[in-house]
Amino acid sequence: MSSADHAASDGPSLTLGPTLQNLRKSRRLTGKRLAELAGMSQSKISRIENGVGAAPSAEDVERLARVLGAGEALSLQLVEEARQLREPVGDWEVGDVDLASRQQDTEQLELAATHFKVFQPTVVIGLLQTGGYAKAVLSALQRLTVPGSAGGEARAVYGAVSVRVHRQAILSDPDKHFDFVMSEAVLSNRICPIEEMPAQLLRIREVAAQPNVTVSIIPADAHWSIPPYHGFSILDDRHLFVDLYDTGLSKHDQSDADLYGGVFDAMKELAVRDIEPILERYRRQYARELAAD
Repeated sequence: MSSADHAASDGPSLTLGPTLQNLRKSRRLTGKRLAELAGMSQSKISRIENGVGAAPSAEDVERLARVLGAGEALSLQLVEEARQLREPVGDWEVGDVDLASRQQDTEQLELAATHFKVFQPTVVIGLLQTGGYAKAVLSALQRLTVPGSAGGEARAVYGAVSVRVHRQAILSDPDKHFDFVMSEAVLSNRICPIEEMPAQLLRIREVAAQPNVTVSIIPADAHWSIPPYHGFSILDDRHLFVDLYDTGLSKHDQSDADLYGGVFDAMKELAVRDIEPILERYRRQYARELAAD
């Protein structure tokens, strides 16, 4: 056991960030190199080591401990501390604040899942977004959550958009099944520049044609049986995720997954599978507006 391992495991409690930093330095790794080895962003490594932002997930800490060669006992202690530090909202787990890190965390969860149920009442579902649409959404979130970040905004948004677009590769996996439900409002809400919308409509149309993907749209004149308070995702009928402006919430509770599964089923009953007429109507609308300009 190295001096870093020994010192970290002697006390009754660990200081998570400094312990990981000591392990990294004892291995003579830079933050950038550790980020590459662990599949994380360098900024995320820095935040974990310095205790900035939301507490790291147990999964991230376990990955770092493994890459850093921490012993089994130390790894278990670090993971347990991460679980204790992870700030709960009720029994919800709070995700990362950094946009790119949130996208990376989501990607890891999606890679492990097989069946996806996603409902979104206000914006196009992330896995269906074009780069231009995603840039508009994530730029707004960056300005909201990191005021005065004009200098670093472009880099932060570019990183987040890159990961979000990269996430979409899973749609081509025939062993994964996607059930997407959106309200018609996502097509009329002016989230991105109007010139981006024709490509966004085409993207939805192309993905909906895949055999492992179902895209349904709730018409604007539908009578909602349940208020569409917010969007959510259910992975494998047991992992529940909700996006907030400044973070994401996750829950691994079967009863809540069942509750939201019932909500999803109710929303899907309101939706239509034949989305082509709706998409074509908006395509023509945006074409007219662009021609008028």
